[in-house]
Formats: sequence, C-alpha cells, structure tokens
Amino acid sequence: MSDSDSDDYLVEQPQLAPDDPMRAYVPLSFGKTSREANIAAQIERARRQVETPAAPKKGDRKKDDDSDNDSDDDDDDDDSDDESEDESDRFPVSHELVLKTHERAVTSVSLDPAGGRLLTGSLDGTIKLHDFSAMTPTTLRAFRSVDPWESNKSSATTDSHPIQRAEFCPTSGSHFLCVTAHPQAKIMSRDGDILTEFVKGDMYLRDMHNTKGHVGEITTGTWHPSDPNLCVTAGSDSTLRIWDVNNKRSQKEVIVFKSKAAGSAGRTRMTSVVWGASAQGSNPVLVAAALDGSLVMYSGNGPFTRPSAEIREAHKPDTWTGGIDISADGRMVVTRGGDGLIKLWDTRKFKEPLVKVEHPSTSDRFPMTNIRYSPDSRSIITGSASGHLHILNPGNLRPEHITPITPGIPIIVVEWHPKLNQINTGSANAETRILFNPEKSFRGAVEVLSRAPKKRHIDDDPNLTMDQSLGLSADSIITPGASVPKPKGKRGGGTGSGTRGPQVQQITPFMRSQPDEKHISENIPLSRMLHEDPREALLKYAEVAKKDPMFTKAWKETQPVTQYADVSEGEEEGEGPDRKRVKR
Repeated sequence: MSDSDSDDYLVEQPQLAPDDPMRAYVPLSFGKTSREANIAAQIERARRQVETPAAPKKGDRKKDDDSDNDSDDDDDDDDSDDESEDESDRFPVSHELVLKTHERAVTSVSLDPAGGRLLTGSLDGTIKLHDFSAMTPTTLRAFRSVDPWESNKSSATTDSHPIQRAEFCPTSGSHFLCVTAHPQAKIMSRDGDILTEFVKGDMYLRDMHNTKGHVGEITTGTWHPSDPNLCVTAGSDSTLRIWDVNNKRSQKEVIVFKSKAAGSAGRTRMTSVVWGASAQGSNPVLVAAALDGSLVMYSGNGPFTRPSAEIREAHKPDTWTGGIDISADGRMVVTRGGDGLIKLWDTRKFKEPLVKVEHPSTSDRFPMTNIRYSPDSRSIITGSASGHLHILNPGNLRPEHITPITPGIPIIVVEWHPKLNQINTGSANAETRILFNPEKSFRGAVEVLSRAPKKRHIDDDPNLTMDQSLGLSADSIITPGASVPKPKGKRGGGTGSGTRGPQVQQITPFMRSQPDEKHISENIPLSRMLHEDPREALLKYAEVAKKDPMFTKAWKETQPVTQYADVSEGEEEGEGPDRKRVKR
C-alpha cells in the first residue's frame, strides 16, 4: 500500500467538549495507572478554622476621624493579627485530628512514652486503644475496645464502671494503670489484657492502717516518676495507697490522711494526687488534694507517717479539686479547684499561693477535670466549660493563647506529649482531638495524615463488623450444608413427600440415657402426685379418717360433741337484741 492510499484512511476520535464530564473516564495513557495521595492537601484539610473577630472597615469608621488616627488603628490591627499568628505557630494548635470512638464523655487521655499508641477512657466504661501506625485518614478508629470489668459478655451479672483515670507508665509503655469507680484498680497491658488486679480492703475495719486495700471508691491514681513498678491511688476512704505491680495481695504503703475539718470525724475524700520530681532532684514529691480543701505534701520515698507540709483550706471546702500537677523541676505546683480558682504554689514555701486567678470549674459535673504543665514547664494547659483550650503563663497564670476546640461543650482532660509535641483533649461530646503543627510536631497525627487514604471497604464501617478482640463465638461458625438441619424422622399421616403431618420424635443418644415416663411411674414413689389435684387427693381420705381415725382414736369415746346455738328468725334478719349498733 502506498503512502497516498494510507492518507485516505482516518481514525475516528471522540469529539468531546473541554468541559464534558465524560473526559474523566477517557484514558490518557496505556498501562496501569496509580493514584498517589496529595499529602500536602490532606494536611491542609486538617487545618483548624478558628474564627477571629473581623477588623473594622474604613468605610464604617466615622468621617470626622483624622487620617492619622485611621493609620494608627490599622497598624494596631496588623500588630494584633501578627501576634495571634505568632501564638498559633508557637503552640501546636494549628491543625487537628478528630477521633469519634466513644459514646459518652471522654474522661482520660494518655499516650505511651514512644507516642505510638493512644488510649482513651470514657464514662461509657470502656477503654479504646488506637494505634497510629495502623490508622489512615479514612480509618480513624480504635483497634480494640476494652471493658475492664467485663469478664464474660454473656454473663447477666456483668458490671460496668466509669473510667476515672487511665495512664501509661511514663518509663515503660508496656502497661498502664486503670482506675474506675470501684475500690480495685487494675494494671493492664498495652494490648488491653489484665495483668494485675489489686485487692479490696475489709470495709468492717475501722483503722485504715490494718486494711490491705481501698474500702471505698478510687478517685484517681498516677505512676512513680522513675520506678515502673510503683503507682499510687487516691480513694474516698481518706487514704493514699502505694502499690507494687508485682504484689496484688496488699499495698506497699498506706497513707492515712486525717482531716481536721469540723464534723468530718477525721475522714475525707482524696480528690487528686501527683507524683513528681523534687526541687533538688533527689527524692520525688507526693502532693495530694482532699475534699475538705486541704493540700498535703509528702516525701516521695517516705516515710509517710506525717506530711512534710500541709495547707488547710487551700481551696474552698466541699469543692472537688480535680486538677493538680507539678513542674518538671519539682518546685512549682498548680491546682485547679472546684471553687473556680487556679492557684500556683511553691514547694519550698508551701504555705500561701503565689498567684491565683479565676477560672470556671467543671468538676461539679466531671470530677476528673485536670490541668497540666507542658513538657518543658514553660506553659500550663487546661480546658474550660466553654470548650476553649487555655494556655497559661506559668509565672503569673495569665492566658498566653486561647483557642476554641469544642465551643459550648466542656473540655475535660488535656495532655501535652513531650516527644510528639502534640496536645490531646477529651471533651464531653465523646470526641478526642489531637492538636498538632506539621512543622513542629512529629509522628502521631502527622504520620496518619501522611498516608494515602484507604479504599472504601465493608470493614471501614464498624457497625457492620465485629470486635476482633472478642474472638469468634461458636454460634458464628457455620458449616456449609448444615445451616438447615434435615429431619431424620419420618412424617406420618400420608405417603406423599409433600404431605405434612406430625413429625416422629428423633431418637438421639442423649434421649436413650433418659428414663421414660413409664419407668418413673413404676419405680419412683409418689411420682403420680405430680399430675394430681392436691384438694381431691385429701378429700378422698375424709370418710376413712372419720370412720377409722388414726391419730385421735384414743379420744374417740371422750371427745366432746360440738353444740351450736339455735338461731331465731329475727336474729337471722339482723333484728335481735344482740345486734351490734353502728357507731356514728
């Protein structure tokens, strides 16, 4: 074929307009195409949209203002905008990742020391375990849900208690402390298995020194700053108990706090406790708060016979002081009380607060509300009843940055992880939010958003899947061909296969070992009385007992005869003299 002939043949191509939607389905090249995730776009979608007050326009200003004043106002607005941008860049709050894995308010948030696993506790009585290495932007869910008090799912007597505190050990990420509204705390592995369950004390003993465990509800707990085998719990029995995770039979030390409040009989509820390093760097410091408003400090390594310092009415009595933390150097202690105040204390002069500021409290509804120092102790973070995150100056407790997290919904717990440089918050709307800055934060949420989204699958909907931690039950295993059992017995009442009649009872090995009704009636005495009317059974012996009494035969001749008085016609009608008069 010549070249001139080849020019006569034209290949028809689809004529599509540039804006035709069918162009999305027309291949542009041959071979297998791969979709790569736009990491920068995913991270940008996670940027928080914080509402800022709009600057007044020039047209809205009064005409009689001078041009110099207008320029000064513009400069002030620009400076305030620059300061707000600098604050958002200084703290890791520019982006966020939202986890919705609970059904009720989140009361505890904790990350392991490496920052790879996140656990959250809630009022729904469950602990959710999240693994950052297994999550993608489209699969933000927990890989396991654990109820510490659910021993058997089919048991009718299973109890569930709200999670008061769940905290990873700061020196070992292999286990964490679980405190529920129960007298027994538990040590659980990072996979959610129970390792140790501490013993419950004898509630009938008056002296708490003789008890081996808490006799009342545990309110909170924490770990030793350097020893992974020691933890402390605070209870409503006016005691602090130090436990060794290797000995669940009894506590290692018991600290009995004697309240001096009038009418308390020397007892009160311990509301919060913190175990931190000391100012000299040698012995740690143990600081606890009580319901009577007291703040007490002990030497972290003992002896615990009496406190090294005590402040009466540090906060208003009968208010819940749920937030307490100690700085990294052990010199400063910050408390957030139920009286609406945040106070700063010096452990070297533990008498009067250095600074106190007003801050609305949420401990009346959520006793586990906390306050935390940043990893370098240069800032203090806490939530508020309005749903804002407050970052305070550690010297004067003035707010350095305030940002809305869940507007109108209280923030209960906060945590600032030292390695990831990310802030985790738990709110009353069952949401866990991870705040971060892509330029200053590491791994964690940044690692999740740096992965390509997972393709949609039926397993992505947790409502359609089962919890793999519970395993497969015997009822869920179906043998092919055995879903509809075939009757082995023959049907009577007809010869055709479609005739329906009474089915003959199958003879099974179990039925062969059971005695039949005839055997029971012949060999077991009084078995016929099960199907007999008791009244009729007694009345048929009435004439025999009258003619030939068995028990009263000896008094047959001397038995008195019952005589009844004759009743007249008038008395029958109610007109006799003995008729009782009605009292009016």
